[in-house]
Amino acid sequence: MRQLKIGVLGVSGHFISRILLPLKQSDKIEVCAVASRSEEKARKSAEKWGIKKYYGSYESLLKDKDIEAVYIPLPNHLHLEWIKRCVDAKKHVICEKPLTLNADEVEELIDYVKDKDIKIMEAFMYGFHPKWQRAKEIVKYGEIGNITAIHTVFAYNNQDPSNIRNIKEYGGGALMDIGCYAISSSRFIMDREPTKVMSLVENHPEFETDIISSAIRDYNKSRCVFTVSTSSYPQQEVKIFGTSGIITINIPFNDHYDVEGEILVQNALGIRRVTFDPVNQYRLEFEAFAEAIFNNTPVPVSIQDTLMNMKVIDAINESAKTNSWANV
Repeated sequence: MRQLKIGVLGVSGHFISRILLPLKQSDKIEVCAVASRSEEKARKSAEKWGIKKYYGSYESLLKDKDIEAVYIPLPNHLHLEWIKRCVDAKKHVICEKPLTLNADEVEELIDYVKDKDIKIMEAFMYGFHPKWQRAKEIVKYGEIGNITAIHTVFAYNNQDPSNIRNIKEYGGGALMDIGCYAISSSRFIMDREPTKVMSLVENHPEFETDIISSAIRDYNKSRCVFTVSTSSYPQQEVKIFGTSGIITINIPFNDHYDVEGEILVQNALGIRRVTFDPVNQYRLEFEAFAEAIFNNTPVPVSIQDTLMNMKVIDAINESAKTNSWANV
């Protein structure tokens, strides 16, 4: 079976801890090269993890003609630059979320890749998990009636000033790191866009990144609310409220690959626990990306979807500044 040859820019902890193992188990993906700005770091990582090639610069990796696609887990502020460089090198791109720092940059990127035969996908993995697919199916067929609200909580506690998630100029903060999931997942379930938002944001006194952000998004007859935090006890849950039922998605985003997935469905018939065989959502994500390249079909997470998610983030930031509703 053909394997998509992928190179990786940077030896990030996220890549090593969450991405590398599922890709090594895939018959559709080969991680054939890794690059770091330190050749020694790239070499050690390649040797430790059984990656064939290593490079002491990102530019060198992009010159490798064997590499068909590039995975970018770099800090947020570097995404736009290196996506463009990958496009120039005629490499397909799967890049960590958020794809850029704002909607204007997404539009810049859309214009940059226009008429180029290059696929770009933002790495939102949660939607590939069968529990999210099943939740969306339950909503679509009306089992919980019309959606009235979606409530999302996503939090962790990270007080390290040197961590990229706490560096403002790197695109750090709760909204960019995990709020993007709360926004994307409600759009995934609602299958349409909010019209306006209202938000409340608290910034760290030293880091200046947002450490607790809450927002309500108006879907006309439905409301989607979230609170995300980088300074709270780790927690994540999504509840979808309907006129005749409720769906609870436990561990909605960082689901474990070696235990069953789970959602709870409550309606007039009672409460049932729906379970799913263990899957690796990262593997499913990358394999779907590979299939889109092999078959020359659209990537599952389109750049237009990315644009709409960033427009909501921009509106939330605007609302926090003006203390008023902001249109999306």
